[in-house]
Amino acid sequence: MTRRLRALLPATLAVALITLSACGSDAPDTAASPGPSPTVTAAESAEPTPTAEATTSATDLEGITVEGAPGEEPKVTVPAPFGVDETINRVITPGDGPVVREDGSVEVHYVGINGRTGEPFDDSWSSGAPVQFSLAQVVPGFAKGLAGERVGSRVLIAMPGKDGYDSSGGNPQAGIEVGDTLVFAVDITDAPLERAEGDPVAPRAGLPTVEFDGDKPKVTIPAGAAAPTELIVQPLIQGKGKPVQATDAITARYQAVLWKDGSVVDDTYGGAAETELLSALIPAWQEALKDKPVGSRLLIVSPPDKAYPADPGARKPNPAAGETVVYVLDLLHTQPGQ
Repeated sequence: MTRRLRALLPATLAVALITLSACGSDAPDTAASPGPSPTVTAAESAEPTPTAEATTSATDLEGITVEGAPGEEPKVTVPAPFGVDETINRVITPGDGPVVREDGSVEVHYVGINGRTGEPFDDSWSSGAPVQFSLAQVVPGFAKGLAGERVGSRVLIAMPGKDGYDSSGGNPQAGIEVGDTLVFAVDITDAPLERAEGDPVAPRAGLPTVEFDGDKPKVTIPAGAAAPTELIVQPLIQGKGKPVQATDAITARYQAVLWKDGSVVDDTYGGAAETELLSALIPAWQEALKDKPVGSRLLIVSPPDKAYPADPGARKPNPAAGETVVYVLDLLHTQPGQ
């Protein structure tokens, strides 16, 4: 979130979405999952570049079997040696949830199989919980295989070495050589929404009104009304997703408007959604968002003491410091804080 939205805490840091390299087996630092790895050039490596066993490139995934119901750990059988020239995927079980965006983040359970050997090299199931990451933080084949698919789907992905670990010189600790095709069975368990989704709620009288022109809200402050002295939280859309916990990191789009003159001081609608630990944000948001379901659109009116405190030492003064602030907010995702 922007500086204006964060509470003035000693160390306020944006939450970093984890990559798959932090998950998988209990072995320390195998880095055997599809997270990015530092590139190792031939000149830097003391070992000769391994040569993968020759395979006939497959054009589909029909020879791979995936047994087990979605939501349960799958058994994946790959007819080794197996290889592909380009990343391909197959939806085994379609979901009906939000679409995974190419530039977005996602939560998944997965099993990874080395196509050359037919043996598993990583999974999330052994940890007992799905993993969350940005598609920008994982190897290209994983992102290519998931972008455009829906939450609730089980997807089978095969990626050639060039979309996996070839640029890192393979991963000897995980038994991955340059040129190895990697196969993943992935259950997409969650992803951020693009906008609020749920049931419309009629706001009570006397509050600021909110109208949308495309993706942009317009907030109108009631003429002549005194600024409230207590926090007001009015749902405009009641979401149906999981509720926010106090320790979560939330993803949202929002607009901030001053009560005194209706001027917009912050706005992320029409741009990228932002993710931040709820505990690092202003008190108004901590109170307003706790227990609210994902998918909700909220109107929040915050008195000065719960919005932006004065910051005399700031190089650039916050124009909303000491003011009553009105927020419109689309709550798009929540995940455990890291």
